Amino acid sequence: MTFSEELKAASGDQWERVVNHQFTDDLANGTIDRKVLTRYLVQDHRFLDSFVVLLSSAVAKARNLQDRIPGCQFLALITGQENTYFERSLEKLGAGDNTHIPNAPCTTKLCELMIEVASTGSLGEMLAVIVVCEWSYLSWGERVLPNANRDDFVTFEWVDLHSGEYFRSVVEYLRGLLDNEGLILNDKGKEACRKRFLETVQCEENFFNFAYTG
Repeated sequence: MTFSEELKAASGDQWERVVNHQFTDDLANGTIDRKVLTRYLVQDHRFLDSFVVLLSSAVAKARNLQDRIPGCQFLALITGQENTYFERSLEKLGAGDNTHIPNAPCTTKLCELMIEVASTGSLGEMLAVIVVCEWSYLSWGERVLPNANRDDFVTFEWVDLHSGEYFRSVVEYLRGLLDNEGLILNDKGKEACRKRFLETVQCEENFFNFAYTG
């Protein structure tokens, strides 16, 4: 079992709750309440800056140029195509101007986690957080893709961004870096990664739940 697989196994049923959450199915089949979707997208867009800081920090701490290049390419997608998706979707949903909406507690928690790990964490800890974000989304994205409704870009484009050959390659790359760190970390370092991984899984579940409960 690889290090990333060990960390996923440690999350137990919570991982399954995240990747099989009602939100993912409602989104894919197009029946999601637009108020739920708007609440989700407004807050998810708030993560973007902190995530860019975290991924950039991981790229900077990577061990060689070969390990940095895919991360740089992924940063370009996040700050380009993904950010544009948020802007287009929020405008269509009537929430293009949402500065009056405060950050939800779950949003603040994940943003703070990303910034803290980017500032003080090891490369392994940074990757542990990033891998949860991207691997969990790939897992649900690939699961719902075959049944994705194609009537409204605000639902199907979010599925498309988190499935397919390129996104699979990104997750494989990130997991590979984390697995390599697991080979050289001592027990204390591995436990720090485990802590960050589990914290992030909890944040992901809280965030999906928030979309419905507000």
